[in-house]
Amino acid sequence: MNAGVFVMKKILVVGLGLIGASLSMALQGFEDFEVVGAVRSQATYDKAVARRAADRLTFNPAAELPGADVVVLCQDPAGIIGFLREHRDRFKPGCLVWDVCGVKTAVAQAAECLPQGVDFIGCHPMAGKEVSGIDNAEGTLFRNTHFIVTPGPQATGEHLDLLRRMADWCKFGDVIETTPERHDEMIAYTSQLMHVIAVSVCDNDELFSCMGFEGGSFRDCTRVAALDPAMWTQLFTLNAPA
Repeated sequence: MNAGVFVMKKILVVGLGLIGASLSMALQGFEDFEVVGAVRSQATYDKAVARRAADRLTFNPAAELPGADVVVLCQDPAGIIGFLREHRDRFKPGCLVWDVCGVKTAVAQAAECLPQGVDFIGCHPMAGKEVSGIDNAEGTLFRNTHFIVTPGPQATGEHLDLLRRMADWCKFGDVIETTPERHDEMIAYTSQLMHVIAVSVCDNDELFSCMGFEGGSFRDCTRVAALDPAMWTQLFTLNAPA
């Protein structure tokens, strides 16, 4: 390589749903990184192009892994766990891998398959909507929200500092550091229980006869009931002990 040639570093975002696409949008322009978004369907690809959801798009994340300095896994829990195991030998030595999954212990255990030198740090952006998909993504989604990080004993100070700089760039309100186990205990109470309550309230034959009698408290209580059943079944199952 010629002296003085500038080489961009790479952030690979795997999965451009609501959270992945919002992160990909928010991270564009961060330091000297190119943001590459990995998609599976042509429909998502076309929407990502139209919305400028990444600097570059790919259908083949495996081919991007050897050159990725940061990998952000934004699939559902089973997708993240499967991706880690399938591609464990393709990650760039010394890279940072983090995820956005709503459970941390199970994902951290799956990440133990990664080779020494690949630094996995479980993360959870506490942001979202009652709707999903790239159509609802926005680069401002994370402003003033919490960014939870659950570093293991192998996490380097350099990578934790990089995560904090990315969080600051995305306008998170703060960064909260905890253990995977404590995260799962707290999220079972503050998030998963709220979804259980919302679904239980809406799973009632009287629901549609109440129109005109509901107020703000009812709307607040039931807002998240329109969840993704497949993904939330995984989240509940993986976090069953908590």
